[in-house]
Amino acid sequence: MSQRLIGKPAAITGAASGIGLECTRILLEEGAKVVLIDRVEDRLNQLCDELGENAHPLVIDLLDGPQVSSMLPRIEALVGPLDIFHANAGAYVGGAAAEGDPDVWDRMLNLNINAAFRSVQTVLPAMIERKSGDVIFTSSVAGVVPVVWEPIYTASKFAVQAFLHSTRRQVSQYGIRMGAVLPGPVVTALLDDWPKEKMEEALANGSLMQPREVAEAVLFMLTRPRGVVIRDMVILPNSVDL
Repeated sequence: MSQRLIGKPAAITGAASGIGLECTRILLEEGAKVVLIDRVEDRLNQLCDELGENAHPLVIDLLDGPQVSSMLPRIEALVGPLDIFHANAGAYVGGAAAEGDPDVWDRMLNLNINAAFRSVQTVLPAMIERKSGDVIFTSSVAGVVPVVWEPIYTASKFAVQAFLHSTRRQVSQYGIRMGAVLPGPVVTALLDDWPKEKMEEALANGSLMQPREVAEAVLFMLTRPRGVVIRDMVILPNSVDL
C-alpha cells in the first residue's frame, strides 16, 4: 500500500475512540506521526502501545482553556511542527429544547464550540508562519440541515460551520486548507445505550455508518493536491433522508 502522508506530523482531539481513533489509524497507515489527544491517560497509553511508535499520547482536558492554549509546544515536542490538525472531539445531546437540561447543554456547547475554536486558534499562528497546514473539523450533517430532534446539537454544529468557513477565508492566503467532514449517524460510543437488536437492524438496513467510512473521507480530504481544498464533505447512509 502506498503511504501518502509519510512523516507528516498530525494531532487529533478525541482520539481515544470512535471517529477520532479511526482517523488516527488511517493516518498511521499512511505513514503520518500522530498525537492522540484525549483526557483518559490509561486508555491513551494502551492505544499508543498497540498502534506503534508513530502514535503518541497527549493527555489534555479540552474543557480546561489554559491546557488547550498551551498544548502546541507539547505536540511539537512529540512530532515536530504540525502539518495536520483535526478538531474532532465532541459531545451529543438530543431531545426537545423545552424539556432539556441547560447545564447539560453547557458542557456540550463548551466542548463542541469553545474547545474546538480554542484548539484551532492555538495551532493556526505556527501554520501561518510556515505558510502550510491542514485543519479538519468533525462537524455533522446537522451543521447544514436543522435536525428537528436535536436542536442544541444542531446549533453547535452550525456554529462550527460558521467559524470554519470565515476562518478558512482568512487563512487560505497562507496556503492553509480548512474543511469539515459532516457525517450522519455513525456507530460510536454515543450509541452505546441502543439495544443490540436495534443496532443490528439499523446496520442491516444501512441507516448507520462505521467510523472507518468517515476516516476514509478525511483521508481523501487530506490527500488532494495542495491547490485543492475540500471545504465540506457530507457523508450519509444512503437510506437517511435529511
